[in-house]
Amino acid sequence: NRSLREQFNIITSFPTYPNIFCAKMTVLRSALSRQTRPLNLRAMSRPRSLSTSSTSSITASEAASEMLHTSQGKTIVRKQTLDGNQLQKLCLTLGRRYGLGPQLDLTLGCPPAGTPVPPGYHLVYFTPSELEEDLGADGTDRTFNAPAPFTRRMWAGGQMRWNDGTELRVGEQVEEHTKLLSAVAKKSRDGSEMVLVEVNKEFWGERGLALVDQRSWIFRKEIDLSTISSISSKPLMPPPRGGKSEVRDVVVGDNALPDRVFKWSPAALFRFSALTFNAHMIHYNESWTRDVENHPGVVVHGPLNLINMLDYWRDVHRVEGSVLEEISYRATAPIYAGEEYTMSSSKMNTDYGMFEVLVKKGDQVCMTGHISEASSWSY
Repeated sequence: NRSLREQFNIITSFPTYPNIFCAKMTVLRSALSRQTRPLNLRAMSRPRSLSTSSTSSITASEAASEMLHTSQGKTIVRKQTLDGNQLQKLCLTLGRRYGLGPQLDLTLGCPPAGTPVPPGYHLVYFTPSELEEDLGADGTDRTFNAPAPFTRRMWAGGQMRWNDGTELRVGEQVEEHTKLLSAVAKKSRDGSEMVLVEVNKEFWGERGLALVDQRSWIFRKEIDLSTISSISSKPLMPPPRGGKSEVRDVVVGDNALPDRVFKWSPAALFRFSALTFNAHMIHYNESWTRDVENHPGVVVHGPLNLINMLDYWRDVHRVEGSVLEEISYRATAPIYAGEEYTMSSSKMNTDYGMFEVLVKKGDQVCMTGHISEASSWSY
């Protein structure tokens, strides 16, 4: 009638034959593991929405401290072979039929092994790998999430740095190393509490460290869904004219470099969500976007505009011998499906390749980026 733990302690306290000892130890270790594992999982798991007063009253500072206590110093390592299908589908979603070279029509097939992955396009790899039951109420994955009630995640900005000569390529196996850098309590413009979280991702290819991707996420308090009316009178924005996305360059005044005009359809945003395995409902669910999050339309992804910035640099600024070294970026206001917005740039330093990129909707700045060049890129 002794417990497994008591039996384990008794066996280890006296000598016995080695083979019998090893067999008993193996059986007991296995039994103990089965007995304790559910307890460990329950201890690590935190429900997305908690109604207890102790959890609901947790402050942003306490939430940040809990994140640091449970996650700082830990590194998550994942491996993936970069397939050409993801790269092809991203180019088609962006409307870039020849986005990997003038000789490669991506409507006819995937890029071959060895094709360099353009800057920013790694975002369609190493996507979330959670079951639907583990997603948040708004559809977001919960990797490095702040504890409840700070569960509404938004991508606020970040920084990427590339190493010349080690670019990622189709067909190679890559390792992603992810770790938490910081978690800090902040106040929003309306005075409400939130948690600013910074995560660092390193991507190691066959030639070494290719890319360091640092991301900043904001976590706001969850919304009480019981207070949301099932029928809303808030109007949705009209769909884009013709229902299609638009990307075109225009020359404004005497500017030597063109501005780039964008308009994304709900279909394009859905395709980008699918490629990045992003189930955040603000990007495709109109009723959630309007009734719960109080947006007039589905939201254009921040990472989509980050890729647009990098493509704009490749198309407009890159010259032979120039290479992308770094981009820092910050999202400041949402853009919605069907809205027309403009991307423009200016050179910040005449001696070095440094550019400022602005994403504007009318006179409102929605995203900013700062790009630095190094020496040479391989494609």
